[in-house]
Amino acid sequence: MPRLTSPPPHIRFFFPFFSYIPCVVFLCFLSHAAESQIQDQELQVLSKLRQSWQDPSSLDHWVASNSSSHCAWPEIKCQEGSITELNLVNLNINYSIPPFVCDLKNLTKLDLSYNNIPGEFPAVLYNCSKLVYLDLSQNYFEGPIPSDINRMADLQVLILAANSFSFDVPASVARLRRLRILHLYMSEYNGTYPEEIFGLSDLEELRLEYNKKFVPSQLPQNFTVLKKLRDMEALEHLDLGINPLTGEIPGSIFALRNLSELYVYETYVSKSIPQAVRAANLRVIDLSLNNLMGNIPEVFGQLKNLYSLNLEFNQLSGGIPEGIASLPALSDVRLSNNNLSGTIPPDFGKFSPLRRFEVAFNNLTGAFPEQLCHGGTLFGLATMNNNLSGELPESLGNCSTLLEVMLNNNGFTGKVPGGLWMSRNLTALLLSGNGLTGELPKELSRKLNRIEMSNNKFFGKILSTVSSWRNLVVFDASNNLLSGTVPAELTVLPSLTTLLLGQNKLSGILPTDIVSWKSLNTLNLSHNKISGPIPSEIGFLPGLTQLDLSDNQLSGLIPPEIGQLNLNRLNLSSNRLSGPIPAKLENAAYDTSFPNNPGLCASNSFMRINVCNTQSHRLSKTNLTLIVILAIAAAMCVLLVVLFMIRASRKNRDWFDSTPKLTPFQRLNFTESNILSGLKGPNVIGSGGSGKVYRIVVNSSGDTVAVKRISNNQKLNEKLEKQFAAEVEILGNIKHRHIVKLLCCISCEHSKLLVYEYMENGSLDRWLHKKKRLSPILGVANNMILEWPKRLQIALGAAKGLCYMHNDCSSPIIHRDVKSSNILLDSEFNAKIADFGLARMLAEPGEAVSMTAVAGSFGYLAPEYAHTTRVNEKIDVYSFGVVLLELTTGREPNDRDEDMCLADWAWFHFDQGKPISDVIDEEIRDNSSLDQICNVFKLGIFCTAKLPSTRPTMKEKFQHKLDAAPFLGNSKYEEMPRRYFHVLECNTY
Repeated sequence: MPRLTSPPPHIRFFFPFFSYIPCVVFLCFLSHAAESQIQDQELQVLSKLRQSWQDPSSLDHWVASNSSSHCAWPEIKCQEGSITELNLVNLNINYSIPPFVCDLKNLTKLDLSYNNIPGEFPAVLYNCSKLVYLDLSQNYFEGPIPSDINRMADLQVLILAANSFSFDVPASVARLRRLRILHLYMSEYNGTYPEEIFGLSDLEELRLEYNKKFVPSQLPQNFTVLKKLRDMEALEHLDLGINPLTGEIPGSIFALRNLSELYVYETYVSKSIPQAVRAANLRVIDLSLNNLMGNIPEVFGQLKNLYSLNLEFNQLSGGIPEGIASLPALSDVRLSNNNLSGTIPPDFGKFSPLRRFEVAFNNLTGAFPEQLCHGGTLFGLATMNNNLSGELPESLGNCSTLLEVMLNNNGFTGKVPGGLWMSRNLTALLLSGNGLTGELPKELSRKLNRIEMSNNKFFGKILSTVSSWRNLVVFDASNNLLSGTVPAELTVLPSLTTLLLGQNKLSGILPTDIVSWKSLNTLNLSHNKISGPIPSEIGFLPGLTQLDLSDNQLSGLIPPEIGQLNLNRLNLSSNRLSGPIPAKLENAAYDTSFPNNPGLCASNSFMRINVCNTQSHRLSKTNLTLIVILAIAAAMCVLLVVLFMIRASRKNRDWFDSTPKLTPFQRLNFTESNILSGLKGPNVIGSGGSGKVYRIVVNSSGDTVAVKRISNNQKLNEKLEKQFAAEVEILGNIKHRHIVKLLCCISCEHSKLLVYEYMENGSLDRWLHKKKRLSPILGVANNMILEWPKRLQIALGAAKGLCYMHNDCSSPIIHRDVKSSNILLDSEFNAKIADFGLARMLAEPGEAVSMTAVAGSFGYLAPEYAHTTRVNEKIDVYSFGVVLLELTTGREPNDRDEDMCLADWAWFHFDQGKPISDVIDEEIRDNSSLDQICNVFKLGIFCTAKLPSTRPTMKEKFQHKLDAAPFLGNSKYEEMPRRYFHVLECNTY
């Protein structure tokens, strides 16, 4: 045998390594096989998960594919080939969480926020043993948080916000010792939260805001808890806003060294702000909307990182500390609605890029700071209602970032900086109530839509270049020294809703070509020297509700067209008008509208002017005879046209010009022919802006429906088409006992019919307002009284319907025309919301949507909607508040016995501290439920607040059964002067 020789040295050196190669290859094979097995298992879990959620379209890509691993799917993150994160955010998931989700053994993060997941807290997640991050916010979870939630011991992030969890926040939450982030805000907790939370030493974010149902409690005050609170060195973000917290703010909060953001706003805390602050890292301090007193701490001027300081709506006094103005990071300063005095520190804006500066409604004096816009970022400026004086700095005119400037009701003098008029982003400029002078500018910023400059000393003419102010919505220049004529160019502004030029020196005649004023609702040219006739074209302005031309030199007849307007206020007194007052204006609503016009006369003595003499009566009779002759002739013409149309319609089988199409939304016990045959004059029970409403018996059993007909001789115009489409889209898809039921619709090219369930007791307004009491056709006596229990039942029913629309529909529905005539009553006086012709669908809850024109009914319109056409749920809240005021006072929303609408009238009464019982409807005043009635009146007050954010939601009102008590005790409600809601009204425009 050959002799075996040793391998060469270099081979011997590598030999041990070669010997391990088979082992390494084998281990790699095993590892790959194990990883492949894990991936297969996880893919099966994902497939089952998708199936359990009924295959949502957002997860269509969750299918096995050779081209990519599931680790590459956007909702998934992996480490070493295994799933560690599931980010299933906003995927419209409507089903509960299945237990097998925890078969993903390496899952550390689960984010299911912004879905529609129902049920109680998913205890199945206890089996996810490695979970450290859990976000279930913005879903529909309800019931208590489990008392054994501490079984998820490794959790570092727990976010349960914006659900319907109730009862207490359990103490077991505080036993999750590793928590860094805890969000429990905006739920339905009606118990307490554990003070032990303040002992979590690793906690960086604690958010408990917007839990209004918590049992009122003080912030932690005892020594043990405060000691723990001082140990929370990691805490950076603390939000306790909009909670029923009482007592004072403990100084230990300001001792948290790493605290960066502190929010204790809109609570009941009082007394003074702690004067010692060791939290040097504070960037945000928001203590607004409380009852805080005393001075602003001087130490705030040492917080070099402070970005936002919000102390508005408190009772703070003293001066603004000088040091605050020198802070290098300061951007947002809000100190409005306090009792601050002294001067504004002149260094504001010099050392930091201010974006927002609001010190309105205080007692500040001295000059306006010259360097507020030094950083070139200032967009919001509000100093109104102080005692500031001197001239406005020229630097203000170079601030191109400004959006809103509110300087009204101070003592400013001199001219407005020229550049301010042209600031390219400016939308609102409020200068009223100062001593400013100068002429009106030739040009304005293109975005400027609101100018208030009344009660100043502006002079000169309104130039013809005013035609370039195309976006102007409100122009108030009353009580100045303006001269010349009202230029025709002013009448071409299409967006103008309010024009106030009273108490100036204007002269000449009024322009007649005013067709562009389609949006105008208020026109006041009083106390000038305007002459000539009143243009009859004013009577064709569709939205005009207030007209004041008093104290001028107008002459001639009052155009009868003005009688066609639906005016809440009319004043033509102290002119040189003559002749008889138009018949439609001869009513008690206008009895003070015509004095001091020696040539005017009326046929009734209650008009407070001369009664027309015999010659005038003869003239009237002659005119009447002529009118009768013309009317007869017109009637004959109309009769011929009708006969022709009937003949034509018979050839077409009906009024419809093509085969009608019936679209049912319910099971019907009638046919379209039953409906079409009932469209007769005797069946008409009402009419509106879009057509007539019929009461039709559809079968031998006496079943009755209400039919709203939208028709036109030509193809329906775009507006009516949109109204029809909106009503069908909404009512055809929602079902609720307090929303009127749409049975079907019938349509063809020139006619549309909406067939509803019939409501035996008609509309609420006919019961509340005597002059509109139900007609005999409804079978209800005119003298019946709507007692308080029924009124409360109606209010609760309407609240339920609106609450459903705002909160429970897949997309929130904004009605936009809530009013008593759109609340219908069945035989048992159950209320149902009706007439959705103006409603719109919103993509997201709370999101504001702009409409091209303001729609709705005057007296019910929220102020921000009337001026900006910005729409969200709070405009319905305002309108519902007006309905509550109608139910409790019996007054109409535009009561012509008063100079203001019902909401303003009620606010004024409330603000004066007068007894509420004095304004309760006489029909329900002697009632054992008077306290309850007064409570509902107060709720109507809160709902009609000028600032939308201060109005309760429909959900809150329904949950509290329309009880105002939960909204009492807060200074923002109980001690609110009218100015509280007047100031920031401008911030919402």
